[in-house]
Amino acid sequence: MVLEKIVAELRAERARWRAARDRVADFGDREFPSRESVRSIFLHLRGALFPLRLGPADLRRDDEDLYVGQALDSALQALIGQVRLELALRERRQHRPTEDTAIEDAARALVAEFASRLPSLRRQLDTDVEAAYRGDPAAQSVDEVLLCYPGILALIHHRLAHLLYTLGTPLIARIGAELAHSETGIDIHPGATIGAHFFIDHGTGVVIGETAEIGERVRIYQAVTLGAKQFETEADGSLKKGQPRHPIVEDDVVIYAGATILGRIVIGKGSVIGGNVWLTRDVPPGSQVLQARSTQEAPQVRAKNGISKDSKVI
Repeated sequence: MVLEKIVAELRAERARWRAARDRVADFGDREFPSRESVRSIFLHLRGALFPLRLGPADLRRDDEDLYVGQALDSALQALIGQVRLELALRERRQHRPTEDTAIEDAARALVAEFASRLPSLRRQLDTDVEAAYRGDPAAQSVDEVLLCYPGILALIHHRLAHLLYTLGTPLIARIGAELAHSETGIDIHPGATIGAHFFIDHGTGVVIGETAEIGERVRIYQAVTLGAKQFETEADGSLKKGQPRHPIVEDDVVIYAGATILGRIVIGKGSVIGGNVWLTRDVPPGSQVLQARSTQEAPQVRAKNGISKDSKVI
């Protein structure tokens, strides 16, 4: 049959790919965390964090604690299984034979630590919701912000994913972040560090790279990129992983739509970055970076005492 032939050819292609990467050993029923399982985990966690807004439609206030307990139990039990897979995968890739019981214990300890930090994560998300409500004159209530704003949904995923990332499960964290990316158009790497009271207005096309560091009370608009300018390489030409290469944005900065900020530069506290600005150098605190008036002009950095001679060409 034609189908049997295609199945056999696909099996041969999988074998070729695995052999080329020294993955010929049999690791059991499943080797990697499941995207669908992680999706379900994050949905349960979203509901547990904000039950009356992001939980089931028929939930009533009297049943909140019961629902939160059930949602957390389901999410955390499933998360233990996914963490176990990632930890086992890491041990194999590093050629460190580890007993299954040790991996199980490590997975349970990691998830217990993750769970213990959920209340503080909720408090931080509350500051983001407040920042969105205060920062957008179109917002009629904090409930509208939670139910409707893609930036808040992206931040819920990011703060959960960042916690998983820092605890040592970057693959699960990346899956959780990319689920939000698919749903909102906002791309935040789980390695990025973001302070409290963060507001992403509109949000479509926002990109925040792995090593970006963002302070408190920062506001950014759609199509903003906090990216890398260049990549360091190893002696063999391969890219170095995990090198600091994304911007540091200090407290109380506003970045308007379409701005592109590249490299390990510092945007000083209280600065305002105008729309469509292309920025690759440090900006002093309290500056205003404005788009050039013609294609021949470089952007200008306007400090509190006028145009900074040292910073005019950026």
